[in-house]
Amino acid sequence: MSELAPLIADLALILICAGVMTLIFKKLKQPLVLGYIVAGFIASPHLALTPSVIDTASIHVWSDIGVIFLLFALGLEFSFKKIVKVGGPAIIACLTIIFGMLLLGFSVGSAFGWKKMDALFLGGMICMSSTTIIYKAFEDLGLAKKKFAGLVMSILILEDILAVVLMVVLSTVAVSSNFEGGELVGSILKLVFFLVLWLVVGIYLIPLILRKTRSLMNDETLLVVSLGLCFMMVVIAAKTGFSAAFGAFIMGSILSETLEAEHIERLVKPVKDLFGAIFFVSVGMMVDPSMIAQHWLPILIITITVILGQSFFATVGVLLSGQPLKMAVQSGLSLTQIGEFSFIIASLGVALGVTSNFLYPIVVAVSVITIFLTPYMIRLSEPVYGFLQRNLPSKAKSFLDSYAQAAEPQSGKDNLWRQYLGALVKTVIVYGILCVAICIIGFTALVPLAQKWIPGIWANLVSAIVILLALAPFLRGIMIKLNKSEEFYRLWEEKSNRAMLAAGIVVRMLIAMGFIFYVLARLFHFSVLWILLIALLFVGYILFSRWTRHSSHRLEETFITNLRSREIRAEYLGQKKPEYASRLLDKDLHLVDFDIPAEVEWAGATLQDLDLGQRFGVHVVSILRGKRRINIPKANTRIFPHDRIQVIGTDKDMDAFGAELQRSDTSLPEDLQKQEMILRRLPVMHRSPFLGKSLKDSGLRNRYHCLVAGVEKSDGTLHVPDATLPLEDGDYIWIVGEKKDVESVLAL
Repeated sequence: MSELAPLIADLALILICAGVMTLIFKKLKQPLVLGYIVAGFIASPHLALTPSVIDTASIHVWSDIGVIFLLFALGLEFSFKKIVKVGGPAIIACLTIIFGMLLLGFSVGSAFGWKKMDALFLGGMICMSSTTIIYKAFEDLGLAKKKFAGLVMSILILEDILAVVLMVVLSTVAVSSNFEGGELVGSILKLVFFLVLWLVVGIYLIPLILRKTRSLMNDETLLVVSLGLCFMMVVIAAKTGFSAAFGAFIMGSILSETLEAEHIERLVKPVKDLFGAIFFVSVGMMVDPSMIAQHWLPILIITITVILGQSFFATVGVLLSGQPLKMAVQSGLSLTQIGEFSFIIASLGVALGVTSNFLYPIVVAVSVITIFLTPYMIRLSEPVYGFLQRNLPSKAKSFLDSYAQAAEPQSGKDNLWRQYLGALVKTVIVYGILCVAICIIGFTALVPLAQKWIPGIWANLVSAIVILLALAPFLRGIMIKLNKSEEFYRLWEEKSNRAMLAAGIVVRMLIAMGFIFYVLARLFHFSVLWILLIALLFVGYILFSRWTRHSSHRLEETFITNLRSREIRAEYLGQKKPEYASRLLDKDLHLVDFDIPAEVEWAGATLQDLDLGQRFGVHVVSILRGKRRINIPKANTRIFPHDRIQVIGTDKDMDAFGAELQRSDTSLPEDLQKQEMILRRLPVMHRSPFLGKSLKDSGLRNRYHCLVAGVEKSDGTLHVPDATLPLEDGDYIWIVGEKKDVESVLAL
């Protein structure tokens, strides 16, 4: 009899415990995460009454894989474009929470006399709220559609991405074992460099690869390819000094911009759920009751710190962003728990060997308590707001109201400068990082290879040409990108802006020349004047070369197309309103979708016949019919039942048109019996008016409104009706129609 491997027996125990606990916690309407933690405690050696896991080392490896899948799935649900949409209030509140809780957690840990690393990791663990727990609580309490809930979810989106950044920073600090500011800044710059580089290159290349191989992809191959890309980025991240979880998150974020994102997310979900369960079970296995009993006071103090600290800093952050007091209190009391990322950061500290053994079970206990209290804290927000409203001094309330009113958008000119400079900085940073990456690859890979195979100075000459040509499209982007933008032209119209705009162009040209100068200076021992002259000539080539211009436009267009592919598809299918819809609001116009009911009387009519513009003041922009989209339909285009039409008009016009659609008669006719359909057998005799006539000439369909289902011959055989053959004596015709019509034919 073969012996069962310990890992298989351990997995059986873990999954059985997890399955039973999930059923129990589902019945109790509690978060499944808590069920997994309880399952881990049951399967751990700390509970002597139940079987225990034997090969804990292998389980920890599987839990590490679980972290990878959790972060990969988080990346699939995440889009960096969401950061742009969350707005200033979420950014201000999120930064206030993170910096405040980091400092508070470090202070509490230091007050306990813990090591600096324990205190620092404690701050990192308690500064992140749980997205899944809060979302579920909002759904259960019916608050998901509230305005403050939208702000809270925006804050959580930013916390998720900053949690990944925080993991990288904590890893760097843990490895270097110091808090030197210069090294920390260097690590953050390195993080930004690789983050932008991987995202830009990934969003450019991976959608192209998936598009070219789409015909070869089924569920199996797409899953394998996606997970292969995930673990490839995990290895690359590890090789460059980052955590495996960070690499998984980056690849998930790249794939989230592809057309296959939803499909990949659906395929990965079962794998993520399985390994995620193993991870959370392993978290429960770290819970030592004796250690919790020993550290009950820190658990209690940290729990109070999380609840009061998150409430305070979140409320203050939302108030600082210019939101009303009620929304600030509601948001603050919704974020009073720690969850998944706390466990992941705790696992990071254990894996790096920089945190003490007692920290993990303490954080798990605090998390369980705060998760359990979440719904009650959300309900408590209304009484707390009422208390503050009654007891705050009138001057404080007046100050908060005036501060919220003052937090308005800047003037048009300032806003224009902000848009232009923001786009300019992003362009220079992205293109600059790509140029730095090209230089690194060129000097570490290309130049040694060329010097090995090409003799003398020719190796450096070939290397210089290849590197400079690779840099050319991106240097062109640095120099002239946005010089023809709408913001640039509008700012240029005012003479007072021209000096600053011209200075910006000169600075960008100097940046481009700096890259060229660097490449030439490293490969050739020319004088500075000669290198500057060559750099100027190459700048002129970049600006006036048709190849460089086309290459730059093609690269940028491909990247933007890949980045917007999901939005474009959503707009085409009517799942998202087009961008121009928001600009219509400035003119008091709206773009609204209407579904055409099946019962509307004018369904099937042409737009010309309907004359919606004259009758209601609305104009049909697009017709969505299944997966087909008809933009700017012609006058002879018909509107059919179940079409979705997108129309432009004012609120008043939309109300009138919507009222017309609701006038559709959906009631059933009173004389249902008269419209009953029946089947009868009609003999064709010598006196029959149909004898000798063909079905086409008999008038059964057009005159009597009946359908001939079949013709039965005298020998009993039934034939498919032939409209051209005459009916013979002895035939029987089977007719279908409304009862009154069939009876009128039978009476002939």
